[in-house]
Amino acid sequence: MEDVEPELSPTEQRHAQDRVLDTGALRALAHPLRVRIYDILSQYGPQTASSLAEMLGESSGSTSYHLRALAKHDLIQEAADKGTARERWWERPIGGVSFANADAMKTPSGRAATQIVMNEFMRNRQEQLMRFVDEGLSEVGEAWQEGSLISTATARLTPQQSRELSLKIMALIDDAVDTYRHQTGEDVRPVSIRADLFPLPDLGEKS
Repeated sequence: MEDVEPELSPTEQRHAQDRVLDTGALRALAHPLRVRIYDILSQYGPQTASSLAEMLGESSGSTSYHLRALAKHDLIQEAADKGTARERWWERPIGGVSFANADAMKTPSGRAATQIVMNEFMRNRQEQLMRFVDEGLSEVGEAWQEGSLISTATARLTPQQSRELSLKIMALIDDAVDTYRHQTGEDVRPVSIRADLFPLPDLGEKS
């Protein structure tokens, strides 16, 4: 009797199409400023070298150089509906991206690039979270305070149960992203959605 492949859920099917960054793309992204540029384009939408320079406290020449390096590996692209002969607008292509490249992790350079990219992304996200905790809670107003969530919990799960929970969370996030991707208007602003789910160290249980 042949083994039957389990049918993928809609969420699994969707993320099976995520782009897995190859070693070249990971190396191109493995620079703190490039990670921040990529992050800004992901969170705030299309930008120019000048607008990025103002946000990052860099020269437009520097941001332009890093934009070209990212574009070389198709990490970003020119915004088709924006820009002039004098100023180019850049955007991050729509679609999921994964840094989990098994082939890249087989080489020292690939592992180093992956570590730099992941560390910078997580550092940026943590800085945003702490900035909100330190300053944002008192500045955003009651409506945003009630609409925000900072929560942690611990559950006792098997790997399969953890996978099932991950897919449920991912489905909720995907639905929100798809529904409101192009929303504009009063009170609309980028919202960071974090979902951290990982096993804690096994400290051993005493009876």
